[in-house]
Amino acid sequence: MIGVTTSVSTAVGQRVRPGTGRAVLSGVSRALGTGLLMLAIVAVVWVVSVLVVDNAFVAKGPLDVAEYLFDKDDSAQTRATILDALGVTLGDAAIGFVAGMLVATLAAALIVLSKPVEATVMPVALILRAVPLIALTPVIRLLFTDTFTRLAVISGIVVLFPALVNIVQGLRSVTPQMRDVVHVYGGGAWSVLLRVAFPSALPALFASVRISVPGAITGALLAEWLVTGEGIGSLVVNAAGQSQNNLVWACVIVVTVVSLALYTVAQVIESLVLARYGQR
Repeated sequence: MIGVTTSVSTAVGQRVRPGTGRAVLSGVSRALGTGLLMLAIVAVVWVVSVLVVDNAFVAKGPLDVAEYLFDKDDSAQTRATILDALGVTLGDAAIGFVAGMLVATLAAALIVLSKPVEATVMPVALILRAVPLIALTPVIRLLFTDTFTRLAVISGIVVLFPALVNIVQGLRSVTPQMRDVVHVYGGGAWSVLLRVAFPSALPALFASVRISVPGAITGALLAEWLVTGEGIGSLVVNAAGQSQNNLVWACVIVVTVVSLALYTVAQVIESLVLARYGQR
């Protein structure tokens, strides 16, 4: 199988070729630029929304949130409360992200290898995507008694469908010529999948990661609201119920900034890996 590996590596486009410094720098700069642009767009939308609402009690602008977090007597305690809750939420999001990506990757591989599996898995994935998680949560609570499992399922469902679709499309991007190279050297369907399809699907896989990072945080917030009663999700709901609007806005902005930061980190890692494999 050494011949398979060598020939396929060449067919994929010298995927083991080290990326040039210029390609790496360009990819990282593009990712950081995208992150800053998204942050600027969020800031503009935020300011415009506050001006349109024109309700100082409900709508809090950037200066209001900054004052609440840094200039009040209890600002230090507020920041500590938010950071503690954020740590819980990031842990919950990590559980959902890993669970969703693992299931999506495994299911995508089986779908590419087997038409019957595709006919079975895709309708289930579509149903999970179509039915609101709020409606599914009572069922999930009945089926699973462990909090960890509930978190993994609820947050993982948010990640699953977009990741599954992207990875399947990436795995199916293998050209007939690449398949022929593997078959000529005696490789079967699994060899095509492992030696050609997955390397070719790296852009799609990283696109799934970028999409799934904020999706996992959204799923974690929902799980905290409906199941665990901890983290940012629970903190926002409790603060809204007590009309602590400054705290609500502060939590939302912190989660938004962290989501954008994690998205940018994922994009930077994508740029580095794809440049390393000669796909950038």
